Amino acid sequence: MRMNVPNILTILRLAAAPGLVIMFLYFNRPLADWFALVLFVTAALTDFLDGYLARAWKQESRLGAMLDPIADKAMVVIALLVITGFSGMNPLILLPATLIMFREVFVSGLREFLGDTAGTLKVTVMAKWKTTAQMVAIALLFATGAFEHYFGMQAIGMNAEIVEGVLGRTIPDEMGLLWKYYGMVGSWWAGITVLWVAAILTLVTGWDYFSKARPYLKDVG
Repeated sequence: MRMNVPNILTILRLAAAPGLVIMFLYFNRPLADWFALVLFVTAALTDFLDGYLARAWKQESRLGAMLDPIADKAMVVIALLVITGFSGMNPLILLPATLIMFREVFVSGLREFLGDTAGTLKVTVMAKWKTTAQMVAIALLFATGAFEHYFGMQAIGMNAEIVEGVLGRTIPDEMGLLWKYYGMVGSWWAGITVLWVAAILTLVTGWDYFSKARPYLKDVG
């Protein structure tokens, strides 16, 4: 096993996955949301960087090829578990998250069964778009949590009529509620939309992978 910069970045991304949970165990919200957002975005950027550096520096290795998809799946699955939990099991998040996690488990099991043959089934462009959509959706939903808690903290002591008046622009917005509200609602719906797009791409790429693997699943004789 060679420990070069691309491999180190991949290992750090893998280690960052459980770090998302730790953020919510040891920090109060919305600080935990911001820390998780920064950690997730930084880790997602290393997904591009480690592959780019490995190709540019000709440092591609079997260790990196093995760890890279594991790190991606760990980041996505753990992040979705955290988001599903703090969303109160909202069906708009729970259903696409379930589809994404089901696909990842299914394909991982299929890859393990195929063994060395799995290496011949190349990653498609759509699969890369799927991963990108998942990471964008998760980043947006982490941002939603931060905006939501800042909005709630700023609204403490205000009754419903005052909040409605501020949002309706009939009462001066001295606490900056409006931009927190629009940040919360905008990131929520953008995150939900991209998450459903990611779920659809996840199912399509999962079926594509299964279709390519079917010839290797036939019994001999």
